Amino acid sequence: MTYTEASLDALRRTGDELADATVATLFARGEVGKFNTLMRYVSTAGAPLPDGLPDVAREYLAATSVPPAWVDWGEMERARLFFIDNNVHISTALSFASMPACYVVPNVARLLSATHSLQYPSKRMAETGQFTVYLMQPDAFEAGSRFVPAAQKVRLLHASIRHHLERENRWDTQAWGTPICQEDLIGGQLFFSLLVLDSLHRLGVHMTTEGAEAYYYAWRVVGAMLGVDQDAVPKTLEDARAFLDLYMIRHMGPSEEGAQLTRQLIDLYEEVVPGTFFDPIVSALIRHLVGDTCADWLRVPRTRWDILVKAVPHLLGVLETIEDRSPLGAWALDRLGHLTTILELSSLTRGRVMHYAIPEHLRKDYGVDGMVPRTHRWVPPGATVSP
Repeated sequence: MTYTEASLDALRRTGDELADATVATLFARGEVGKFNTLMRYVSTAGAPLPDGLPDVAREYLAATSVPPAWVDWGEMERARLFFIDNNVHISTALSFASMPACYVVPNVARLLSATHSLQYPSKRMAETGQFTVYLMQPDAFEAGSRFVPAAQKVRLLHASIRHHLERENRWDTQAWGTPICQEDLIGGQLFFSLLVLDSLHRLGVHMTTEGAEAYYYAWRVVGAMLGVDQDAVPKTLEDARAFLDLYMIRHMGPSEEGAQLTRQLIDLYEEVVPGTFFDPIVSALIRHLVGDTCADWLRVPRTRWDILVKAVPHLLGVLETIEDRSPLGAWALDRLGHLTTILELSSLTRGRVMHYAIPEHLRKDYGVDGMVPRTHRWVPPGATVSP
């Protein structure tokens, strides 16, 4: 698939018709509060919907309750096993590469600030971590799972941000495109899939081509559940590289909101790491995974750990040698990885379940002041030549 400035411009004008119509109706009828209250504890697939739920919400939930018909369940199982085998590495990549990558897209950083994420950074990280854990459960799409309701609510959350910004004339659609448009949705999907795989490769994690492709495939399914246009989304890792390269060239740059979100991300994880001696490793990992240019845009401090963190691939190589040669060692490391991921998520959520409610109001002081000018063992696809 070939991507051009013109094709991405078209995606920048498009939102999510189904979710947008649902949210517009809920707001027009004054039923958003009722929806949030009634849906707060409807967090598992197949659970009976509460009495009094608005009809438009029932119709939306029914229409989005099943995965796309094209899902290959064998491939999804391979993705789940890949996640189990690499869950600590994936969590590291999500926290220290994917989230900073979102922050280095100025309009995405500003959109995050609109939903109070600047005041509550742990909530955004907890939502992302919880969402990924739900996805990688063996029963993710079956009755009793938490993934499908989470995806349904996140899709409505995106639509509500579009609704607020456009209704309140706080977004210049003509100049900047639709907020949380299809281009940004696909870009975000690639940050959480291809960029994670890039980061694992940079960390020296051993991956098979089949495992990497399965992980990417799982995030294509996520994109479908979140309303991403499947005619536009890259189907292969090579196409994903072409899209992501062009997307980054078009939109990435410095912003005050991005720097502030990154500072709060660093502070948050420095609190999670015991003591203070290892605190600089958080900044060092971000700088190692996103590169010096992006790290400088995000004002990630340079530390004495910047050189030491480059030894991580060698350490992981030793651990993976143990894993490859010892079934008991493999079990122990997988179990330790699972417990570490759960502990990290528990620290972020403080033992609570994230409910992905529709925001009834955006921040009062939110503003957009213009866009930054455009300026085997698996191996990531090479960088593409920009048009």
